[in-house]
Amino acid sequence: MAKDRTPDKSRATGGGATRSGGRAGGRTRPPTQVVAQQRPWGLIAAAIAVVVFAAAVIGYAVVQVREADALRVDSIDEIAGAQVYDYEGGLHDDGPIEYTESPPVGGEHANLWADCTGTVYDADIRHENAVHSLEHGAVWITYDPDEVSDADVETLAGLVEGVSGRMLSPYEGLDSPISLQSWGHQLKVDSADDERIQQFADLMTYKSDSFPEPGATCESPAFLADPLLESDDAAATQ
Repeated sequence: MAKDRTPDKSRATGGGATRSGGRAGGRTRPPTQVVAQQRPWGLIAAAIAVVVFAAAVIGYAVVQVREADALRVDSIDEIAGAQVYDYEGGLHDDGPIEYTESPPVGGEHANLWADCTGTVYDADIRHENAVHSLEHGAVWITYDPDEVSDADVETLAGLVEGVSGRMLSPYEGLDSPISLQSWGHQLKVDSADDERIQQFADLMTYKSDSFPEPGATCESPAFLADPLLESDDAAATQ
């Protein structure tokens, strides 16, 4: 006769043994790892730097615009000391010409014009050729080399280089340190830092209705390659 079997308690409890500190049966879960979220401080710093830089650039641009607006004039009458003369264009003569104003601002002139594509000359160019450039709408800035420093010449050159319709040259015997000419207009100043220089240049470069030949080019490759000088005329008359 079969005997009733009783549960083997030792097996039910895993042989009486406990795991991991007396906990009976099952598997012990590993402790949960808590990972702290890292803030991208490098990206945040870079973004702030970009914002600060952009604000500085915008601020600088605003200041420059305000300064330009402060210097802007709409009429030659707004520039103190500027002189206005009445000349007709179209009269050509390749010989030496006596001019009333010095530097000249209009009248008869040579057939070939001086290059005025933002050109900086280091010698006194022939005046008859320069006047023809004025007829094309150029502004001609001149200076007395005995009265103006190299630094001042650099300042003046900064207003000319790369700007079509402008040219710069020394002018022997000038009665002021600096003189600016456009067709029928002139301004003489004592300092390269005078704000009227930029006012005159900005207003009169290719100013519509102020010169005889609108649309005429300032390019003159032949003159640029071999500029004619005022000293050449002086030597020929001696």
